[in-house]
Amino acid sequence: MKRVLLLIVLSLSALAGVWLSIEAPKHKKSGVIDAIEARRSIRAYKDQPVEREKLQLLAECGVKAPSAMNLQEWEVRIVDNKEWIDACTADYLKAVEGTDKAKYMLTPTFKNIFRNAPAVIFVAAPKCTFAGENIGFLGQNIMLAATELGLGTCCLGSVQMIFAEPAMQKHLQSLGFSEGYTLSYALAVGYPDETPEAKERDMSKIKFVE
Repeated sequence: MKRVLLLIVLSLSALAGVWLSIEAPKHKKSGVIDAIEARRSIRAYKDQPVEREKLQLLAECGVKAPSAMNLQEWEVRIVDNKEWIDACTADYLKAVEGTDKAKYMLTPTFKNIFRNAPAVIFVAAPKCTFAGENIGFLGQNIMLAATELGLGTCCLGSVQMIFAEPAMQKHLQSLGFSEGYTLSYALAVGYPDETPEAKERDMSKIKFVE
């Protein structure tokens, strides 16, 4: 009798295992999905330099993005030189002194015009049909890779306005972009000094077409 009961228990256990394997969710989160859910726009950074090997890896992840006809029409420049960043900041503040452009920067925590980040990745592209899409893919790759590495980023479209100032032309030229390439945006990069909550996303924008 005991042997019969044991066989029944073992059989039920085996069946339960089969049922669980069938009913278990087929989709498991990958590192990419985790990074997408964890990514935030960071506007406060620690006074900690970002290792160059990590910055190099971010840029390489960026240029592995897809591009129209694989033309890879983008250029990337990495700046982690504090003197360069500070000089840019000083020249820009002097250029916009007394205007509304400077007001949001002059706070007790202000350090530089790149959201106080210790490193900045600049992205340029030529005027072409799919330039926006191409560099969008590139930037997203960088931001997700940064999240995976424990780094924070913030996309800075404001650099177009900043480097439009005549006093900033020498700094723009020092980035060494090729002729025909225009600065599109920059990514502030650093170790986060804040943990902002995720902002609500409107999932009603997603619809299936039957």
